[in-house]
Amino acid sequence: MPSDHVHGRRFMTRRAALAVLAGGGVTLLARGHTPRSALAEEAPGRSACIVRPQQIEGPYFVDERLQRSDIRSDPAAGTVQPGVPLQLTFTVSRIRGSTCTPLAGAQVDVWQCNAMGVYSDVTDPGFRTKGHTFLRGYQVTDPTGAAQFVTIYPGWYPGRTVHIHFKIRTTPTAPRGSAFTSQLYFDDALTDRVHTQAPYTRKGPRTVHNANDGIFADGGEKLLLPLTEHGEGYAALFAIGLQLG
Repeated sequence: MPSDHVHGRRFMTRRAALAVLAGGGVTLLARGHTPRSALAEEAPGRSACIVRPQQIEGPYFVDERLQRSDIRSDPAAGTVQPGVPLQLTFTVSRIRGSTCTPLAGAQVDVWQCNAMGVYSDVTDPGFRTKGHTFLRGYQVTDPTGAAQFVTIYPGWYPGRTVHIHFKIRTTPTAPRGSAFTSQLYFDDALTDRVHTQAPYTRKGPRTVHNANDGIFADGGEKLLLPLTEHGEGYAALFAIGLQLG
């Protein structure tokens, strides 16, 4: 079954994350917290310098170099992953001193499990999905710092609460460059409601919530997605500010 090494607690602490960021040329600047209601209403691309903790990459990152906005499809199988639609928009900003401006040209990678808790293009004791690329992809931030994805509300797997992985790179093809990796989380009550629908019901009730997820405990409250209803699913705007060396 998938695991992000929770039981061995091999996840990065807040202090360690900041140390790695400082050494790798990326740091975060705290300028207080924007209320979630204001965040949800913020127009895509608007600059926002909000502190976010780095978290572990996990075992399922694959650098597919697959540039696309709608990551639900699996080209190898000609299928689309079923689930509640989720429109996810990142707004990435660059911090210089006391100013915060949109960061254009950054590569934002997103990867997640499907409604059954399965990741694509990996070998795991519970599944083999090599050659498939569903729910993976990247976008490059536009002049407003925005990168948008269409995906699904994730399912769950043993040992973890529901989450989405993301990585932001300023020079993805260079041997050395700035990178920030973390995870996105969801309100438990909303997840429980979503998972009462098909196809999530085939998996059964989840066993881990935010409160008892070891990785979420290390800053997950600052990585919760502010969701609003959007069509038949949800939309979320996630703002982050990075200070680049």
